[in-house]
Amino acid sequence: MVESGQGLLRGKVVMVTGASSGVGAAAARLFAAEGAAVAVMARRGDRLRALAAEIGAAGGSALVTPGDVTSPGDVRGAVAAAVTEYGRLDGAFNNAGWGSFGASLHETDDAVFERIMDVNVRGVWNCLKAQIPVMLRQGGGAIVNTSSTAGSFATGAVAPYVAAKHAVLGLTRAAAAEYGERGIRVNALMVGITRTELVEEAMEGNPGLEEAASARAIQRRLADPEEVARAALWLCSDQASFVTGAAMPVDGGCSAV
Repeated sequence: MVESGQGLLRGKVVMVTGASSGVGAAAARLFAAEGAAVAVMARRGDRLRALAAEIGAAGGSALVTPGDVTSPGDVRGAVAAAVTEYGRLDGAFNNAGWGSFGASLHETDDAVFERIMDVNVRGVWNCLKAQIPVMLRQGGGAIVNTSSTAGSFATGAVAPYVAAKHAVLGLTRAAAAEYGERGIRVNALMVGITRTELVEEAMEGNPGLEEAASARAIQRRLADPEEVARAALWLCSDQASFVTGAAMPVDGGCSAV
């Protein structure tokens, strides 16, 4: 979608959740390369510190804000830290998520349902509640939430994950409608299966999973985390100034067939 080094986020401050690995880490690196100061949030503080050091060594600026998106206090604290450090919050990539594989609906433990809803739905809710007031005070901003192809149709993923990612799209559209006239754009990514640590672990235990997952996409492969991050970059940038309430597929054509 874009090449890095164009300064698409120059002068902006962007928060990234789920930044300790996968798409979140790729996004933090890319946003920093495009000129943003990034506030990175995840539970694994050691990984965040390593990521921030990497970004700093490359000439960028990253603030480490360890925390759990399921905790409203953690999220408010991360947003406040970003504003204290950088003076504002121009963008957010609410990417933290969690899923589980393999169980039928009637065999899925209630604790799994609750965890999936907590991270994927309540996590986005907590982020929106903390980020939007800051953006309202400063006159606008751009937010991108990570949903999934499972947010649009049943994909074979466990039912709670499908329900949760549908809910993320609902929150995205509702927030876009409510705050669009006040300068805040809110969009979502409908992400296909991506080579994250969680997916790699699942494929190790299921030899046929990668082939089956790849067969769903027109391009017959999984996404690389940076490919997803580039879509988030564009939506956070001023190049997407007339895009809000959108659910952008980043799925290799999965949703086209």
